[in-house]
Amino acid sequence: MSYDAILLTSFGGPEGPDEVMPYLERVTAGRGVPRERLEEVSHHYLALGGVSPINEQNRALLAAMRARFPERGIDLPIYWGNRNSEPYFADVLKQMYADGHRSVLAWVTSAYSSYSGCRQYRENLAVALEETGLTGKLNIDKVRHYFDHPGFIAPIADDLAQHISAMKDQGLAASDIRVMFATHSIPTAMGVSSGPEARRSEFEALAGEGGAYAAQHLAAAEETMKKVASKIGSDLPSWSLVYQSRSGSPSVPWLEPDVNDAIEEAAENGTKGVIIVPIGFVSDHVEVIWDLDNEAKESAEERGLAFARVVTSGVAPEFVDGIADLILERQVGGEKKALSKLGPWVDACAVGCCPNLRKDLPVIAEAKN
Repeated sequence: MSYDAILLTSFGGPEGPDEVMPYLERVTAGRGVPRERLEEVSHHYLALGGVSPINEQNRALLAAMRARFPERGIDLPIYWGNRNSEPYFADVLKQMYADGHRSVLAWVTSAYSSYSGCRQYRENLAVALEETGLTGKLNIDKVRHYFDHPGFIAPIADDLAQHISAMKDQGLAASDIRVMFATHSIPTAMGVSSGPEARRSEFEALAGEGGAYAAQHLAAAEETMKKVASKIGSDLPSWSLVYQSRSGSPSVPWLEPDVNDAIEEAAENGTKGVIIVPIGFVSDHVEVIWDLDNEAKESAEERGLAFARVVTSGVAPEFVDGIADLILERQVGGEKKALSKLGPWVDACAVGCCPNLRKDLPVIAEAKN
C-alpha cells in the first residue's frame, strides 16, 4: 500500500485536576457506571497531580519516531490523535486532510487483540471520519498486533534479566522468585470472543476463557523468558500471567488472578521475591504507576517480599525500530517479524473478531496503552 502519513493512535488522559472527572465521564459514557466508582478512580489521577502520564509519554514517543523514521527510510509526516482527550481523532483527521493527506497508516499503542484495544479504535476512527465528512475521502488502515515483535520484547527482556540477577545477588535463589506478567483484566466474555472466530478453539486450548487476548500475552511472556534465558542462563524463576485494574460489576466474571491475590498466594507458598512485568502496556501510564508501583508493591512489602517492577517498552530504541518495522511491512512489503508461533498477526481483522460486548458489561477505562 502507498501511504502518505502516519497516525500515532492512543487512548488519551487528563492533563490537569479539572479534566479528571470530565475525562472519566467521557470514557464511561452510556455504561451506567456509578458516580462513586468514578470518584474512586479519580483519586488515582489526583494522586498524580490530576495528570495522566500517557500524553507526555506519547509526545516523547512521537519525537522519537520523527527522529528515527527518516533514518529507516520512512519519510512520512507523523501525527498523533487520542480517543478520549486532546488531540481528538476528529480534529487530527481534519488537519491531516487539510494538509493534503489521503491515505493514512495508524499505529496504535495497544499490542493485543481485544475490543477496547483494537476494534474500538477502528470504530472510533470511522466515527471521526463520518463526523468530519471525510468518509470516502480519507483512508485509514491499522497496523497489525505486535505482541510478539522482537522490538517490543527486547527492552522488557533486558530489564527483567537485570532484575532477576539483582535478586540473586541479594541471596535469593531462582526458586525463591516469582515473575508475574501483568496486564489489564477484561470481562471473561470479552476474552472468549477476542481474536478471529475461526481460531477460537486454538486460543481456548492455549488460554482457556482468556481467548486470543490471554493467548497473545502468554506468548509474549514465554518469548520474554526465552530472551532472558539467552542472557543469564536457564536457572530462571517460575512465571505466570496475572491481571490488574478490574473495574466492572462484581457480578460480571473478569479474567483472573488479580495481581494482588497472586502476590498473596505466592507469599503463602514460600516465595521471597516478586518481579512484576507490565507486559500488557507500552508505557508507564496510570494503570502501571498506580496499580503496580503502588498497590502491588504494597501487597508485596506487607508480606515481606522483595519487589521489583520491569520497564515498559516506552521509547526504547529497539521499540521505536520495531514500530518502524511494522510501518515498513505495510508501506514497502518489509519482512514480518514475530517471535511466537501465534504470529505474525494478520494485517486486517476478521469479520466478527473482538465484538463489542460492553453495552452489557459496565466497565471503567479499559485502557490497553
